[in-house]
Amino acid sequence: MLWAANQFIRKFSTASIYYQNKLRLALIGQSLFGQEVYNNLRKEGHKVVGVFTIPDKDGKADPLAVAAEKDGTPVFKFPRWRVKGKSIKEVVDAYKSVGAELNVLPFCSQFIPMDVIDNPKHGSIIYHPSILPRHRGASAINWTLIHGDKKAGFSVFWADEGLDTGPILLQRDCEVEPNDTVDTLYNRFLFPEGIKAMVEAVQLIADGKAPRIGQPEDGATYEGIQKKENAKICWDNSAEAIHNWIRGHDKVPGAWTIINGQTVTLFGSSLLQGSVPAGETLPIDGASKPGLVTKNGLVLFGNDGKMLMIRNLQFEDGKMIPASKYFSTDDAAALELTEEEKAMESEIRNIWKAILSNVAVIEDTTDFFKSGAASMDVVRLVEEIKQKFGGLELQNEDVYMATTFQDFIQMVVRKSRGEGKEELIIDYVTKDVNNMTVKMPHQCFINGQFVDSEDGKTYDTINPTDGSIICKISYCSVADVDKAVSAAKDAFEIGEWGKMNARDRGRILYRLADLMEDHQEELATIEAIDSGAVYTLALKTHVGMSVQTFRYFAGWCDKIQGSTIPINQARPNRNLTFTKKEPLGVCAIVIPWNYPLMMLAWKSAACLAAGNTLVLKPAQVTPLTALKFAELAVKAGVPKGVINILPGSGGLVGQRLSEHPDIRKLGFTGSTPIGKQIMKSCAVSNLKKVSLELGGKSPLIIFNDCDLDKAVRMGMGAVFFNKGENCIAAGRLFVEESIHDEFVRRVVEEIKKMRIGDPLERSTDHGPQNHRAHLEKLLEYCETGVKEGATLVYGAKQVPRPGFFMEPTVFTNVEDHMYLAEEESFGPIMVISKFKDGDIDGVLERANRTEYGLASGVFTRDISKAMYISDKLDAGTVFINTYNKTDVAAPFGGFKQSGFGKDLGEEALHEYLRTKAVTVEY
Repeated sequence: MLWAANQFIRKFSTASIYYQNKLRLALIGQSLFGQEVYNNLRKEGHKVVGVFTIPDKDGKADPLAVAAEKDGTPVFKFPRWRVKGKSIKEVVDAYKSVGAELNVLPFCSQFIPMDVIDNPKHGSIIYHPSILPRHRGASAINWTLIHGDKKAGFSVFWADEGLDTGPILLQRDCEVEPNDTVDTLYNRFLFPEGIKAMVEAVQLIADGKAPRIGQPEDGATYEGIQKKENAKICWDNSAEAIHNWIRGHDKVPGAWTIINGQTVTLFGSSLLQGSVPAGETLPIDGASKPGLVTKNGLVLFGNDGKMLMIRNLQFEDGKMIPASKYFSTDDAAALELTEEEKAMESEIRNIWKAILSNVAVIEDTTDFFKSGAASMDVVRLVEEIKQKFGGLELQNEDVYMATTFQDFIQMVVRKSRGEGKEELIIDYVTKDVNNMTVKMPHQCFINGQFVDSEDGKTYDTINPTDGSIICKISYCSVADVDKAVSAAKDAFEIGEWGKMNARDRGRILYRLADLMEDHQEELATIEAIDSGAVYTLALKTHVGMSVQTFRYFAGWCDKIQGSTIPINQARPNRNLTFTKKEPLGVCAIVIPWNYPLMMLAWKSAACLAAGNTLVLKPAQVTPLTALKFAELAVKAGVPKGVINILPGSGGLVGQRLSEHPDIRKLGFTGSTPIGKQIMKSCAVSNLKKVSLELGGKSPLIIFNDCDLDKAVRMGMGAVFFNKGENCIAAGRLFVEESIHDEFVRRVVEEIKKMRIGDPLERSTDHGPQNHRAHLEKLLEYCETGVKEGATLVYGAKQVPRPGFFMEPTVFTNVEDHMYLAEEESFGPIMVISKFKDGDIDGVLERANRTEYGLASGVFTRDISKAMYISDKLDAGTVFINTYNKTDVAAPFGGFKQSGFGKDLGEEALHEYLRTKAVTVEY
């Protein structure tokens, strides 16, 4: 303990010194990146003695200059620092006058002379968008993509002669995703992490801890800024190489080819998997195979036969169109605006005017770029409009495709009306069943698209009614998990979902609930053929409660609140402390096969309402409703990457999810042994938050003063509901001795009336068990019971018909030491033990003599006895004179080895939130 205390003091002392060492800085550069570095350095207490940036353009100052002038920091705007290779004396003298100890160059497009670079006590540091020395030069990040590098990143190095060869101070790297562009890398990593790194580098210098690591020549490259004439596409390459070439040239200068004798520049490339979509052929000069103009874009082919998709085309006159519209000849007729849309037009005109401050009047023909707007103005325009009109899906590229005010307004109005949304490509499996045609996706769902697994593997999903194959399902790999987690991380950190107003998020979840309700017959049918659920039960419970769950949590989205906390005041100052409830980030959800859709809803609705993104693994044997849910989520407007569905093995996909360092929460429903393994992996990986709903052996106590008709009816439901494949099923019934025989007689009598058969038949009471292995396990369970001496009263046999049907089963005279008394069957097996009349405490002791504590129940007319029993039962849920009565507003979860954490109700939200305390002194 003494050693630990000394370590604490040492760390505290070091931290104090860390914050005391500050420098006088000159910032040389420009852009929003430079502005953020400037702001963060000032927040850390460093003194910015001068900002040196570019002159105003069209009457508008650079963002770095705007921030510095607002703070009263001296700002110098030099068009150049040297002439004919020689420094301009007046410029250098002005620079030296500020007396900087360190030059910080966050983003600088000008050549800075070495007498300025070397002037300060600590020299100069500069940011470079490459893991030096892999790529040097101003277009380093472009060449990262063109070369197909698997890693990108940046370096902060000590400035030298301008050739990017100076010693390295620090570096950071990130994975390059298959469809990354310069913009996505910049937004996801280079911009936010680069700002932090520049501030860290300055502090390392201030503390005297900054390294100088010489750059090796091995592996160093220098590719110059690419010129338009050199950006022509060579078609004798693989699809991936062509894709890398196009995305590496995206925006500037643009990769181009010849189509119908005209130079056409291609933008928005992505790799395309699956079958070749339908489309109209388009010959491409030099390509061995013509392209296809499809409803989603232009499909192109590499020399390996693989595909890529192009989203936008730009012609020689500068006009840009969606590639899907290549053969369209008529422009859409101008829309007649409603009064509400006219008000929106007026507000957007004001936003344009604020950005284009040099333009006297914004006319319909005013061109955004010809009026002097730059790329940062595009970002500002898009973000201001999205902030003003929440829920409007507007992208930077939309501005490039509608450059005049009139075209821009038409485009915004069309988007606000829901026109032109990218259509989801789905390779359906269709089946004519239950008097309808069901359409079932069967691929992985990653980043808003249905795609084959990385290695192309599939497996069969089986109809338990007859053992037939429904279809082949993509079998996800570790690589698929990593792609899905990356997509979810992007959606949370830089996508629309993470920025979305809570009320807008709620609207999307309400729409999703409505769509699920609209498709309830199809969903219930899929649930019946994939899991064996009786159709009428699936309609009411599996689907019906799923819809209710999403509606319930949709209402919570804008009601998640922190609190204000009174704390002691340190006079003369005053303090305000409040808490904020924040989403965790990327969450993983692993669900079981007994209620495939409902378990998805119970966990994912709370997760999404809290503002998280998710990667969900359905049970391997029941993936179909989860994949259908993904389709409906897209139609509801859930942004790409927010929901990802990965069918496959628990040992592969589930294990990788529990180990993944970017996942912050894992919610699991399943067996206790697997839950323990998951908890261990989550702890070892990154201490991710965990909630577990595990096995059960729920006791149901039936007293002789109960309503026996009701007890028989609900006791049967407690065991046989959903074929006994029910987490809270009554695993053991304790029946008071004086009514025991009559209770058993009536139960058997009712079982004989049950209709076992096709779950799609409306009169069916009891469908097939979920899968063959489970049926065989249940039959072994019964054999063990007989061997141990329990009395088999009824059942314990497979029904002689195709499929995985088992007779409802009843055992009596089950003693406490028997396997049947201790272990969960998870099937239609009623396990009955009698207890002596009036022995309340004795039966309570026996009921609690288990390591499980999920649910429990009691039947008695004596409410005092019932309340006493409810106090003593060691379970997360207690049912009194009812059973299986769950509700979306009531928290659900177990004690002991039945797990921890809650689904449903307000408490479920807290499983997907973290609490941050903020204290302000004023």
